[in-house]
Amino acid sequence: MALNYEESGVSLKKAHSWVERIKAVIGDGDPNVAKGIGGFCGLYKFSDGELLAGCCDGVGTKLEVARHFGRYKGLGQDLVAMNVNDLVTCGARPLFFLDYIACGTLDEDVFGEILEGVAEACKACDCALLGGETAQMPDVYPPGGFDLAGFAVGSVSPQALVDGKGVKEGDLLVGLESSGLHSNGYSLVRRLFFGPPGGMEGLEKALKEPAADVLLRPTRLYVRQALKASSTGAVKAMAHITGGGLEENINRSLPSGMRAEIDFSSWKRPPVFRCIAEAGVEEEEMRRVFNLGIGFVLVVSPEDESAVRRALEETGEKAIIIGKVASCPR
Repeated sequence: MALNYEESGVSLKKAHSWVERIKAVIGDGDPNVAKGIGGFCGLYKFSDGELLAGCCDGVGTKLEVARHFGRYKGLGQDLVAMNVNDLVTCGARPLFFLDYIACGTLDEDVFGEILEGVAEACKACDCALLGGETAQMPDVYPPGGFDLAGFAVGSVSPQALVDGKGVKEGDLLVGLESSGLHSNGYSLVRRLFFGPPGGMEGLEKALKEPAADVLLRPTRLYVRQALKASSTGAVKAMAHITGGGLEENINRSLPSGMRAEIDFSSWKRPPVFRCIAEAGVEEEEMRRVFNLGIGFVLVVSPEDESAVRRALEETGEKAIIIGKVASCPR
């Protein structure tokens, strides 16, 4: 029997419906809002024409995997990455980051590990760790239970804004490799490997390395690569590949009437995705839930591909052409 995200307790359909309801509640709102709900980050008109970019996110049920293995530091980078990778899709340079921890009991050792990861990730992105909040809520969370959220703010000039408006049919999709699962799809992964008898042992045997190393590998930080590439002036759109997979996230960055046409055979998937598929998740669901080995995508015209590739290589990044932009069927 094929397994899917919905059966693991996560409804992407309800998530989409909720976003539409939020849009309806917010309405037109403040006239200084240059970009609101629906994108990777919001934009607010600031002084001298500068735009402030803002977003918030968490790391989902990867928390439960960290608790299972007793390893927490990587969650700090996950938390920062889930925010700054969204923020940079518009060309914004991250300015500062704040974290929020809600817990049943305050465990300094656990949260100290996470905070170390947050601080190191912020430094790697040239982003200030401005502060945060730790809330002890024993009536809401059980002992040892906690949740994380992060908030990032950046800035971008209108001239440097990457907004997808110049995207045309035939433009190339330039993919940057992920480190694995990043921070999405863990409710399904946990159902596959943490519940059934022998599930974890089978996973480790298939991976040929400790499952903890694979499942808790931190989300990659793409800030320096994305800013270097966008400084060429040739990047038309960018997408951070999170929940919803490649097609949904790339399409969010494209103008109306355009869609991503992806060649899923153009890169090698990390072994963990093969293990998930062999455990009973069909290809359509794999594409809908996971990044499949590509964590960030840039859209460029064919004539600018070499310039963007060189810029990425200067940061140590390998560029992979994973498809092109096509027109939506009429």
